Amino acid sequence: MYLLIPAAGSGRRMGSNRNKLLLEVRSRPIIAWTLLAAQASRYISWIGIISQPIDWQEFQEIIADLQLSKPVELIKGGSTRQESVYNGLQALPATAEQVLIHDGARCLATPNLLDRCAEAIHNSPGLIAAVPVKDTIKVVDENGIIQSTPDRRQLWAAQTPQGFDVKLLKQCHAEGIRQAWEVTDDAALFEKCGYQVRIVEGEETNLKVTTPQDLAIAEFILRTRLGEE
Repeated sequence: MYLLIPAAGSGRRMGSNRNKLLLEVRSRPIIAWTLLAAQASRYISWIGIISQPIDWQEFQEIIADLQLSKPVELIKGGSTRQESVYNGLQALPATAEQVLIHDGARCLATPNLLDRCAEAIHNSPGLIAAVPVKDTIKVVDENGIIQSTPDRRQLWAAQTPQGFDVKLLKQCHAEGIRQAWEVTDDAALFEKCGYQVRIVEGEETNLKVTTPQDLAIAEFILRTRLGEE
């Protein structure tokens, strides 16, 4: 299985002037935990990190320090996540038929989640990891007035990894460029093109590290997971 990791995130909301994936949690860069999960996966055999060249030297140092046995390729990112994933798809080896796309900032995803998605993608053209929404959700207008309350039994919070048939996803990205679609994830492109995307149950701990508060939560989860006091 081939894995693409969008890793060009800024540290603005983290209060940092550098790529947030280079910030540390439990004495390792955020991206290192994502790479270790990919290394431990039974199915992932190739990893592509999509980022800006300014970060490549530090990423290369992290990769060398982790002594990964799986090949890792650095791929030039675009100005948006959508452009970055497009670039990543073009850089996949010609043999790639399915791909998992996993945000580098979701550094708490377990190898088990990656493997469950890798297994499920063989039975569906597209999938996303997601968890059921627990809170009551309100749809609000521009004036802050509630317009409706969706049935939360039908609501799921999207995570990554997301998995796709490579040929179909490339077609969807090409159509997105042609029609100037702007989407926040690849599943939305798939949906716009009329393809079905199934849910694979994600993990409650698979949070996206975006703010200093998220970093503190990630520290706690990893400390617990690793059996540290």
